[in-house]
Amino acid sequence: MIKNFNKIIKNIKEMNLPQTEFVKFMEDIHDPFIVLIACILSLRTNDRTTYPATMRMLKLGRTPKDFLTVKLEDMEQAIYPVGFYKNKAKQILDIAYELYHNHNSVVPKEIEELIKFKGVGRKTANLVQSKGYNMPSICVDVHVHRISNRLGFVETKEPEETEFALKNQLPKESWSEINTLFVTLGQNVCKPTKPDCSKCNLCKYCKHFIQNN
Repeated sequence: MIKNFNKIIKNIKEMNLPQTEFVKFMEDIHDPFIVLIACILSLRTNDRTTYPATMRMLKLGRTPKDFLTVKLEDMEQAIYPVGFYKNKAKQILDIAYELYHNHNSVVPKEIEELIKFKGVGRKTANLVQSKGYNMPSICVDVHVHRISNRLGFVETKEPEETEFALKNQLPKESWSEINTLFVTLGQNVCKPTKPDCSKCNLCKYCKHFIQNN
């Protein structure tokens, strides 16, 4: 167990930081397919762009079967201007086709099966488990990776290393809340450059703050 972990989580919750509309949406949707395709849209794209693009995409359909008749250009137009929108449009339609024809429209629960789909990495697979299936899972994005290192939870170079390190050290009941808490902290306070430490109540626990002050 990571030292002071429970206190740190409690302190983050007490900061009552605002969540983006996309974070709120992903917390509430509980649909593995929608979690999967919305997460694909979010890759290398900020939440302000991802959320409206997701809403436009969902007007085209909400199940793998719905997307079988969606034209590629219509999907591209719906999700523009998310990053790599042409690639993502094709990936989403291909995944819908694969799910409908080979998986009975059911998104796999297992990470090893999820990452077989083109464009799906461990971050997305863990989020599907966590938000789509309510399974204990740690989705490590840039915020989780950065903040876990700044707090001294881990000393890792890559997000995948962070995922396994956190899973080895944290109780399963805490896994699924890590992403939402750290993403919200990272978007509001603990930013990649010039973190606003004056607004953070974690400074006494933060290895990054202690080393730089």
